[in-house]
Amino acid sequence: MTGDPAARLTGKRILITGGLGMIGSTIAGKLVKAGAHVTLVDACIEPYGANLFNLHDVRDKVEVNISDIRDRESMKVLVRDRDIIFNLAGQVSHNDSLNDPYLDADINYIGHLNVLECLRRNNRDAVILHAGSRLQFGRIERNPVDENHPLRPRTPYALNKTAAENTYRFYHEIHGIRTVSFRIANPYGPRSQMKHSKYSMINWFIRLAMEDKTIKVFGDGAQVRDYIYVDDLANAFVAAAVTEGCHGRAFNIGCGKGTTFSEMVGTVLKTVGTGRSELVPWPENYINVETGDYITNIDAFASATGWSPVIDLQTGIEQTHAYYQQHREHYW
Repeated sequence: MTGDPAARLTGKRILITGGLGMIGSTIAGKLVKAGAHVTLVDACIEPYGANLFNLHDVRDKVEVNISDIRDRESMKVLVRDRDIIFNLAGQVSHNDSLNDPYLDADINYIGHLNVLECLRRNNRDAVILHAGSRLQFGRIERNPVDENHPLRPRTPYALNKTAAENTYRFYHEIHGIRTVSFRIANPYGPRSQMKHSKYSMINWFIRLAMEDKTIKVFGDGAQVRDYIYVDDLANAFVAAAVTEGCHGRAFNIGCGKGTTFSEMVGTVLKTVGTGRSELVPWPENYINVETGDYITNIDAFASATGWSPVIDLQTGIEQTHAYYQQHREHYW
């Protein structure tokens, strides 16, 4: 795909659920610039990532609706006449899903089923995109991980993301809804919440370093992860939305490169200039969700769309740090 895929959405009616979070607000900014008509939906549930300041540079150019994807009456109205729906709303913590699996299932599965059913009844022509997780794979058998790797979820969070992905595929194959699902690696970048460590680990480590605190690295620090900068991820969502060959498919999305925890933490500390790190034993509540080294094979999505990530880890951390230096008061 040549050129900016967002340009193909000029004049289109866009709905973004979870729209006040890091990913949704980043997509919104790109689409507003392209001349799309954007409506953001967010339930603003604590302690998730909704933050109105994320829209500070486009607030007068978007509509905001405070609603929940589990609210059938709201969603059946909101999905009407939409061309593209980025369905990003979700419960975001795999550890919290262990403590309250009912809530996780209610949001991450039933909520998404609700949106799909509202589409089936009210707007079968829309394209809808789902944000899944690399944790759906469970224990990693081989790297880099392609789409054919077995899915063996080890938490309710991963289980419900997988159930939702299967439901998206069902609605495509049986009802003709144009769906795309992503299994996302570890996203980070500007506009992420910074109040807790339940997701966006790089962002949390940046906060600790900015406060001159100690970053605790579990185990020996040699575990490998794939980190994707939010602008690259937003561009992937937009590319999938406008590429017919993506419909009905699930893709692995990351930067395609692996970095050890120790290397990532070292980059954070060097960039921020304060803070320190120490190695600590794995907490018991993390052992079950530690699935081994993970690197994304992005070949399938790159082949389908021409997309490729452009922000390397060091640049991404530098840009994230600069953002929070400027806007810290809105996130701490």
